[in-house]
Amino acid sequence: MIEIFLKTLPFFALIGLGYGSGRSGFFSEEATAYLTKFVFYFALSAMLFRFSANLTMSEVFDWNFVAAYLSATIVVYLLATVVAMVRRRPVAEAAVESQCAVIGNVGFLGIPMLVLLLGEAAIGPVMLVLAMDLIVFGSLIVILITGSRDGRLSPKILVTVGTGLLKNPMIVSIIVGLSWSALDLPIPGPMNEFVSILGSAATPGALFAIGASLASKSAERLSVAVWLSFSKLILHPAAVAISALLLFRVDPYAAGVMIAAASLPVAGNVYILAQHYGVAPQRASASILISTALSIVTVSVVIAWISNL
Repeated sequence: MIEIFLKTLPFFALIGLGYGSGRSGFFSEEATAYLTKFVFYFALSAMLFRFSANLTMSEVFDWNFVAAYLSATIVVYLLATVVAMVRRRPVAEAAVESQCAVIGNVGFLGIPMLVLLLGEAAIGPVMLVLAMDLIVFGSLIVILITGSRDGRLSPKILVTVGTGLLKNPMIVSIIVGLSWSALDLPIPGPMNEFVSILGSAATPGALFAIGASLASKSAERLSVAVWLSFSKLILHPAAVAISALLLFRVDPYAAGVMIAAASLPVAGNVYILAQHYGVAPQRASASILISTALSIVTVSVVIAWISNL
């Protein structure tokens, strides 16, 4: 356990460095926004393209894996929704809370950390989790918030969702990479070196950006944020473990990667969506802050456990 904790510590130390830089004012909110944009559109996209271009669809897609992750995630999502409804929260707020309960920071934290800690074989499972989070649940929150405001589902909502997916560089880079792989084309030397150099900036850049962005987050509505953090860090990986290992019998290594991905803290894009739609941004902010702080311990525990599967 101590050995795993020491391996994960440098990743969280980079987050802490970013947090300290943002909190002290050395790294302004504007600087953080531009660093995040660089990582999101360039460095992380280059990393995802290089990873996916060296994979085949059969290495990435597995029906049992998909069914295990989606079924477990939907259970936790519905539980968070029920808890929100019992508290008489409107549909839009329930959607944000449910998103906090199941959507982890797979893009900025999971891909850089889990691939280094669990090996390159983790690339396919992690990218599949990321794709499901973005396509299924990223679309669902937009549909629920927009539909609850309009009082109905309209074709315009589907256009908004589709456009959002097509504009997401992580989705695009994965699709382009897998398409490149399907054509069985080798990546030219200079191009491979280019995406390798650019992609290598994703790990430190993403982790630093996570920390710097946390510096501007506020911890309000602590009781709700603690519940959502508990759902994300404990209930979600536990549900995924039961689903993957007992119900769908997913390959133990792939199941371990899936469980590790499910144990990650609340993703920053939940706050971005909440702020964009003006729905409970402080609640999402507090959930990100608390879950990230607690994940220093919980993620280490989960990785130590799955290493023995």
